[in-house]
Amino acid sequence: MTITADEFRTSIDPDDELARLLVSSQKLSYDPQTEVDWDTPLDPTHHGLNPEWSTLYGTSLWDEMTEEQRITLTRHEVGSIMSTGIWFEMILQQMLLREQYTADVTGSEFQFALTEIADECRHSLMFARACQAMGVPHYTPHRAVVEIARGLKTVASNEVAYGSILVAEEILDVMQRDWMRGENVLPIVRTTSKIHVVEEARHMKFARHEIRQHLEGVSAMRRRQSAWVIATAAYVIVKSMVNPAVYEAAGLDRKRAVAAAKANEHHHNLMRLSCVHLMDFLSEAGLLTPAAMRRYRAAHML
Repeated sequence: MTITADEFRTSIDPDDELARLLVSSQKLSYDPQTEVDWDTPLDPTHHGLNPEWSTLYGTSLWDEMTEEQRITLTRHEVGSIMSTGIWFEMILQQMLLREQYTADVTGSEFQFALTEIADECRHSLMFARACQAMGVPHYTPHRAVVEIARGLKTVASNEVAYGSILVAEEILDVMQRDWMRGENVLPIVRTTSKIHVVEEARHMKFARHEIRQHLEGVSAMRRRQSAWVIATAAYVIVKSMVNPAVYEAAGLDRKRAVAAAKANEHHHNLMRLSCVHLMDFLSEAGLLTPAAMRRYRAAHML
């Protein structure tokens, strides 16, 4: 006997949060191949992201740049962020698969985890195609970060895995909510941002649910250790988002641009504002320990 989508929706336990997320994924998901206008030529006057989100916006170097340089820089910056997003989505998928390796296949947790993996595959392909359309190269994190991350994706589990997933998703979510509304932002960036924001909202709810579940009754020592690892993962992700090579792509002196970005209080303030809700949740979950807070401050997330 076949169960229809409507029958599934009416049969779920109203208290089953993950089942409700499954219903949401059935009702509101996108196919980037048809939702995004991939064929229209890029408007040369449109930025890759809202200029205010550029790592150099608000600096004297930004004031010296031509509008063409600013547009080129923001396109390479968003391409770098998308490439870093793909890199982390690859890690995320492996962690989720390990978490569900022997899970009950009839349960909502297993089914939503695999739904999220399917979403992430589509997101990675979507971002890859957007980078290709913008003509930006494949930016990757520093080699040492890539190798360290191999360890994280191999051993991270429980609240550490889901906490690392959550911090990455939350940071990008706030940025993309601005980009999707930016009138001077490329349409492919606006549309891909909208798709990602809508579908990642479910992923973030899932991550928060799993973090709460895994932290129930754990020792204070384990909570402190998990908090530090999650904060370290967040630090690495934030520091890897914009590859220094983007400055050279815009015709800038790399050393001077890196120094300007590092000292850019405007961008630091945007990062802190984008992490307010994340920090509230981490505090509520007991994962905002003194050691973790030092990490977040070093990444300008707190």
